[in-house]
Amino acid sequence: MSGFDGLTTEQAAQAFAAHGPNALPEPKTTPLWRRVGRQLRSSLIYILLFALIFDIAVWLREGGRSWPFEALAIGSILLFNTAMGLWQEYRSEDALSKLKLLATPLAWVVRDGALSHIPVADIVPGDVARLEAGDRVPADGRLLDEQGLMLDESILTGESLPAERKAGEELFAGTLTVRGSAFVEITRTGAHSAMGRIATMLGAVAADRTPLERRLESFGQRVARVVLALAVVLAIAGVAIDGVSRLDEALLFAVAVAVAAVPEGMPAVLTMTLALGTERMSKRKAVIRRLSAVEALGSVTVIATDKTGTLTENVMTVHELHSPRRDGALRAMVIAGDAEPGSAAGDPLEHGLYAYASTAGLDVAGVRATAQRTSARPFDSAWRFMRVTVAENSAPISYLKGAAEVLLDRSTLTGEERAHWMRQIEDLAGRGYRILGFACAPGETESELEWLGVALLWDPPRAEVPAAVAAAQAAGVKVLMITGDHPATAAAVAEQIGIDGTAVLTGEDLDRMSSEQLVDAARHVGVFARVSPEHKLALVDALKSGGHIVAMTGDGVNDAPALKRADVGVAMGQRGSDVSREVADMVLLDDNFATIVAAIEEGRSIYENIQKFIRFLFSTNVALVLLVGFGVLGAALTGVRDDAGNILVPLTAAQLLWINVLADGPPALALALDRNPDVMTWAPRRPTEPLLDRASLRFVLITGTAKAAIGLGLLVVLPFIDYTALETRSAVFVYETVAQLAFVYPARRVHGHALTNRTLNVIVVVSLALQVAVALLPALRQLLGVEPVGPALWLWIGAAGGTSWGVAEIYTRLAAGPAGGAPAVGNMARRRTP
Repeated sequence: MSGFDGLTTEQAAQAFAAHGPNALPEPKTTPLWRRVGRQLRSSLIYILLFALIFDIAVWLREGGRSWPFEALAIGSILLFNTAMGLWQEYRSEDALSKLKLLATPLAWVVRDGALSHIPVADIVPGDVARLEAGDRVPADGRLLDEQGLMLDESILTGESLPAERKAGEELFAGTLTVRGSAFVEITRTGAHSAMGRIATMLGAVAADRTPLERRLESFGQRVARVVLALAVVLAIAGVAIDGVSRLDEALLFAVAVAVAAVPEGMPAVLTMTLALGTERMSKRKAVIRRLSAVEALGSVTVIATDKTGTLTENVMTVHELHSPRRDGALRAMVIAGDAEPGSAAGDPLEHGLYAYASTAGLDVAGVRATAQRTSARPFDSAWRFMRVTVAENSAPISYLKGAAEVLLDRSTLTGEERAHWMRQIEDLAGRGYRILGFACAPGETESELEWLGVALLWDPPRAEVPAAVAAAQAAGVKVLMITGDHPATAAAVAEQIGIDGTAVLTGEDLDRMSSEQLVDAARHVGVFARVSPEHKLALVDALKSGGHIVAMTGDGVNDAPALKRADVGVAMGQRGSDVSREVADMVLLDDNFATIVAAIEEGRSIYENIQKFIRFLFSTNVALVLLVGFGVLGAALTGVRDDAGNILVPLTAAQLLWINVLADGPPALALALDRNPDVMTWAPRRPTEPLLDRASLRFVLITGTAKAAIGLGLLVVLPFIDYTALETRSAVFVYETVAQLAFVYPARRVHGHALTNRTLNVIVVVSLALQVAVALLPALRQLLGVEPVGPALWLWIGAAGGTSWGVAEIYTRLAAGPAGGAPAVGNMARRRTP
């Protein structure tokens, strides 16, 4: 144990009550009126508000003799849109707050005389916290004991070089432990700490707009400009045909066409889709820290993963000890370690060594208590061993553990003896064992070592990993193993889990390669062993130079650059350092490779759902624009007018808005819940791929044109069989609403099969029932300008709706290629094949 008592649970509770949580004050919540204002911040909404005010002004000028149905309809739509946007905003914030809770950092503190793993927010003044390399200092405090502690204090001082800290010195919250370990007594927490002077916590979940959101916004703006131009043409045409006296009706109608043609709810639906998707990922143990990672996950072509703890169980069991001096090797196992005996704090490998030494009869706690350290050199990937010097029999002696070949080179063995041991090590590593070497020497030294032998550590592959590797490869994603372990060990594990380990390169091999050779190696080699974090960074750069989208895993301090450079940085939630989690885009709560594959599946599914609602929404937009444009033109050429003498428009402003909200909004939201079982049979999506790919664009144009053509057909046919102009318009209105609701199902299958979506089914049924009510209930008919719909007219509407739905279904089934239009893995272009 540490030798420090710390606080009792009761004392900690009293301190927490007095000082509060160790966290910065939460930002003030945005008041409701500001949220409402944000929902109304849109050029299209401004136009609609203007239209609402204009309509009310005209109604008042005319004496307010009847109900202002157009104004009431537009006002109701605005209210509904605003309420939907607010609900989506609160829903998204709630999902993000849950993700923040999942990503809450933890720290080891001494409570009731034992180490406990608690949330950083629960730390109080008086606590004794344990730090090791990669940890953020959780609060201000005073060093009680340190073992080669070095801190990166650049967050506070701007000084880039780490500084060494000694017992008695003060540490500040937010600084980073880059080497060594220490115990620190907490003195200040929360807003009173050094971190309290920093505006935002580094580990906060990013809520900025994603690249996908920005692309969608830009896409919507381009469409809006085209449709607004059409609206201006319609307004001018209306005035030209009916005269200036009809300017108010022409203006309101033109604005309604613009709003109906541009899905102003698309950004809100996108946010909801991303929020629900990331919440699903969190349930699968993948916490998304940056929403931009969701988009990148769907494009990943390479997963570069560590071995220990990600592909394997990270349960280090010493299978055997090969040693010329067993008692010395056992003491080295115990003394040359930083983990705390009797607790879970520290490296699992060291706990495995303690367990073996204990079963061999060594009193681990007693040895650690009597062997007081005089100096230490923490493990670092640069030298690949650690040294601890202790006093034994009043004389210093150093114990070392680390890479066997490194310690062999520093030993006093002869060349022949070293070669003999290296042959043993190669043979054992080839069987899948992880090899750890031990040595010792009198004095404080790291050379002229007495060789103590090797421990054979067995860390079995996770049971679910082979299937996950196979699934990734079937999805066109190459899996690379990048590990610090012995090449033979890495190759043996790779073979067990399905990664090609026939060619293995080491860090030394990479050092001798040119940039072009490194790019070629990253393309063809599956296993990289004895690599440093610098090699990981170089491999990420090489893979990206080769056109790959890279997901890279890491857990150490020095892994941060590679994680940051990768398209999707993946940090380990259980054994990962604070700094690796801070720079990562995604954190694995279970440190499991299978979770990465599951996250890629979710990322692809989220993007497919986004494409579904874009297809669905724009199919309506195309249909309404064509229907209104050609309908008005035809009515003007043929002189068809309504009872008031106006040119008969196919749909009124209120009817257009009703279709845009009832038939578009709720089903589009339900599409965010779709599950897509085929996504892992598709090739990775190109990052430059347009939001509407060719298959989706064809669907939008063909189905939208079909809906418009059938609606125009009703406009032409129904008057010839003695239906009035208003009855015809009512039939077209009901048809367009029903057809749009029916089209949500073909829109789901352009890229393959989708599982049953009960929420969508309920929404469609409710929306259909509401549309029937509009046609039957006098109050709703009057509000939307709908004439009574008789049985015969319902037959015409049903026939038209069935025909348009059949066109969409036939097209979807005939036009869908491999994976429903998405390229199958076997058909990927060569340049995109990992």
